[in-house]
Amino acid sequence: MATRRQTFRLYPNKQQENKLFEARRNHAYLYNACIAHRRYEWRAAQKTVTYFEQQNCLPAFKKEWVEFAYLHSQALQATVKRVDLAYGAFFQGVRKRPKFKSIRDYSGWSYPAKSGWKVNSNGKHGSVTLNDLGITIRMRGQSKQWGIPSTLTIVYKLGTNQWFASFTVEVSTPETKFGSDSDLNYESIVCFDLGTETALTLYDGKDFTELENPRFTQRCEQLIKRKSSDLRRKRAPSRKKKVKASRRWRKTRKLLSRLQRKVANRRRDWQHKVTSEIASRYDIGVTEQLNTKSMTRKAKKGSKRKKQKAGLNKSILSVGFSTLNQMMAYKIEQKGGLMLILPTKQIKPSQRCPNCGVVHKDWADLSNRYHVCGDCGFEIPRARGSVMVLYNVVTNAQPGLGTRLVDYGCFSSTNSTSKRKYTGSMRQLKQVKSQKPNRSSDGGTETPSVTCGGVVHQCFIANFMVI
Repeated sequence: MATRRQTFRLYPNKQQENKLFEARRNHAYLYNACIAHRRYEWRAAQKTVTYFEQQNCLPAFKKEWVEFAYLHSQALQATVKRVDLAYGAFFQGVRKRPKFKSIRDYSGWSYPAKSGWKVNSNGKHGSVTLNDLGITIRMRGQSKQWGIPSTLTIVYKLGTNQWFASFTVEVSTPETKFGSDSDLNYESIVCFDLGTETALTLYDGKDFTELENPRFTQRCEQLIKRKSSDLRRKRAPSRKKKVKASRRWRKTRKLLSRLQRKVANRRRDWQHKVTSEIASRYDIGVTEQLNTKSMTRKAKKGSKRKKQKAGLNKSILSVGFSTLNQMMAYKIEQKGGLMLILPTKQIKPSQRCPNCGVVHKDWADLSNRYHVCGDCGFEIPRARGSVMVLYNVVTNAQPGLGTRLVDYGCFSSTNSTSKRKYTGSMRQLKQVKSQKPNRSSDGGTETPSVTCGGVVHQCFIANFMVI
């Protein structure tokens, strides 16, 4: 069993929405009260207040403040726990010191258990009942995997004035399979390269497939710039100067948010369609490791290529490199497949000749879009050459590189372990697939596995075993 988060949009009527706003406001007040309590105790007596101390104060708090009495006790405990987690992250140096939150910045509240709410749905549309508020809200949405809901989080998005119900659902997911029990074709491999001119270049050992960059950002760029310019000419709000936003500013801001949201929705829809199509056709996905954050940094001050760098960043963000990789990984893994990520610095797919394996440093220049090897005379476009190198590496056919991928720090999205103990090959995979199942002591069958340090891992990665 695995836990997945499924989100549905809520459609409350006016009366129901008022109750939702009231509950959200009360949870925000409780959040701020917990922070104030911790600050006071520390300043007065140098005392650190724990979660359990604040939790034990809730019954008396509800008696004193009757407007909190109707709220579900476990939902209130979840809000108190949120404060505790915020302080825990602060003490660990992960986040800044928790601050008071206005109602604008408080998104919603949670029901951490199965009590206090009830959902009526089979994974497609339905309704959810909040017992403490006494309302049943219609919801719309569809989930690919549905099971037993265990928790519920009510979320409000201020910019769009929309309510959402986010469930954690326990679902049965296929484990990564290999050997005699596998119904997947682990020779069905696709290697893909992300780019700016061509969004995706795919290679499965036989054919190349190229998808153009949709450039969603560039399509609405001029309109967004115009609305942003209009927004700057309006009277903006300022808390320090105690200035309220003008009606025209609020109107323009709403239009600008709508445009930006439209671009994001188009990009996400395209990403889902592309990744679903690829994941349905292949069982193993292979790509290179990319650091999108560093790739999209601004040009240094005084750089002569400031405009070129800005255009490159827009092209990268328009495709959404990180999101595409994440979607591809979880969609392939949902059916029991594997996602293999190869290190760019060690393998150098864009600089290495897929025919002879010689590394050409001049190929690293992004302006060099067509590669001609001076050693063997092999000619190929840049993106196609990169995916060919990836495919050759994963099938142990790349000249100039050994078969021990662990030496290059290769890893799979199905395993978070950073250090690998052993690597295999496609030949070993074929042997395992054709191997007869081992008989267990009770007469059943066992899937071949590899044991390391007393732990059995049944996860066979295309070009290596994860141990």
